[in-house]
This record gives sequence, C-alpha cells and structure tokens, in this order.
Amino acid sequence: MLSIEKLNKSYGKRQVLQDLTLYVAPGEIYGLLGANGAGKTTTINIICNLLQADSGTVTINHQQVSETTKNFIGIAPQENLLYKGLSCEENLKFFAKIYGLDRVKRQQRVKAALAAVNLLDRAKSPVETLSGGMQRRLNIAVALVHQPKLIILDEPTTGLDIEARYEIWELIKQLKNQGMTILLTTHLLDEAERLCNRIGILKNGCILAEGCLEDLRSYIPAKEILIVQTDEEEEAIARAIACGFTPRRYGNDLAFWLSEHLELKEIIAQFDGIAIDSISRQPVRLEHIYMELIQAG
Repeated sequence: MLSIEKLNKSYGKRQVLQDLTLYVAPGEIYGLLGANGAGKTTTINIICNLLQADSGTVTINHQQVSETTKNFIGIAPQENLLYKGLSCEENLKFFAKIYGLDRVKRQQRVKAALAAVNLLDRAKSPVETLSGGMQRRLNIAVALVHQPKLIILDEPTTGLDIEARYEIWELIKQLKNQGMTILLTTHLLDEAERLCNRIGILKNGCILAEGCLEDLRSYIPAKEILIVQTDEEEEAIARAIACGFTPRRYGNDLAFWLSEHLELKEIIAQFDGIAIDSISRQPVRLEHIYMELIQAG
C-alpha cells in the first residue's frame, strides 16, 4: 500500500532523512517510532505531498505521490482539525466538500464516518460540547470521510486519559479489522505494542530496526528482564555479572537481562547476603528493545 524507497531530505546542512526505506502492507498497522526530531513529521509531510523530498520515491497504491494521491490518504494529526463552533456533522460535511464529494456522497460518507467512530448520536452536537476522547474520535472521522486507502494517525492518544485512550485503541483495532491500512506514530510504546503488526524504529532519519515484536526481540539476547530494587546496587551489579546477568538501566530501574528462565528461588539465591527490597520479572518488551536500539544506534 505504501512504499518508501531511499528517501532523503535535508534542511540546509541538517539531513533529516537518510535513505529512509519502509513498506506498509495493505490492511496492516505499521508503527513508526522515534524521538522528536527523528524525522517522523518530515516523512508524513512527504507522504502527503506537502513537502518535496531531495531524492527517493514514495508510492501509494502503486502510484507515485502527487496531487492525485492526496485522495488516497486520510490524516488525523496530533492537533485536532476541528471547528469547535460547528457540529460534528457540519465539520465532516466541510471536509467532505474539500475532498470534492458531491452532496449525495457527502451525506452518505458523513453518516458512515460518524458511525465508524461511534458518534452518530452526537451528529448535531457542537464540537466544543464533546469530551477530549470524542473530539479525537471525530478527528479520526475527518480522516475517514472520503474513504481513503491509507490512514495516518499521528500521536492519536496524546493527552487523553486512560479511559479515552482505550476507546481510541478499540477504534483503531476496528478500522484494522475492516481492512484499513494504518500508519501510526506514537511515543507510547505500550500503544505500539498493543496495536501494530510491524514496527519501525527511526533515529536520525533512518530505520534502525523493523519487524513484528517477536522479530525485534531478537535484538536483546534475554529470555526475561529482572528489575531489582536495593540500596546496595554496586554489590548487586557485581553479583549479577558474576552470575552471567547483563545489567541495564531503564530510567531509575536497575535491570538485568536473564539469558534463561530461572525459578524465583534460584534468582533470590544469587543475591544472597545483599539487602534486596524487591525483585520483579518482566518479559522483554518494546520499551527495552527501543531503549537498547536508540542508545546503541
């Protein structure tokens, strides 16, 4: 559905994209992860034909990006594209008209888009009366109203409370189940882990690693992660290294990679004589993979 080949873009002497290559298959959710400045926004702008690349190619539905391909794309940016004094229905009719839909199609598509985001009962409600989660769902409806082949969701749950976040996650899953192709950018690694079929980790304008979560786990040679809380960290690290555990820091957490699954009593025995406040075990998660790749890349 979306193919990006050796994309390059510089602003003056600063190169933002460096031979960026990725492919999003029809019907999948592809998560594009990276810190601010990694090149995500530049990539989206080029896909949407809002910015010209220095070199490389972008094709959508086998057509090179141009004015024509704009109708293949629906985008829900991080900042809602909504007029708060207008109703949900009026907002969607406005954007449907921009996409060139005639009156009959506008009526049909507006109703379908509202139904898709579960806001049909709020069609006449002014946007300003909606909750933050409802406004974000309506923002996604704007991206859907012209029935695009590819939807770009840029940080779709930023700033939402956990209940609204779950609502958006369920909506994204429903869109995927309906066959929609989705390019998702997010800083929430658990969001990417829950939703994405494949993930690309972007740094300095190029993909460091790409694949499903199981593929990405191969970048960390560990069966599980051990989180240890202790005031005797130096002693714990020395003991762990002697036992073949690999020490790491995740924020304030002292962690160790375990190359094999051990019984809890075996783990505790390795730290005998050291005052341990708590020990917890975690599977290798996207946050561990992401930190390892970003810090090493």
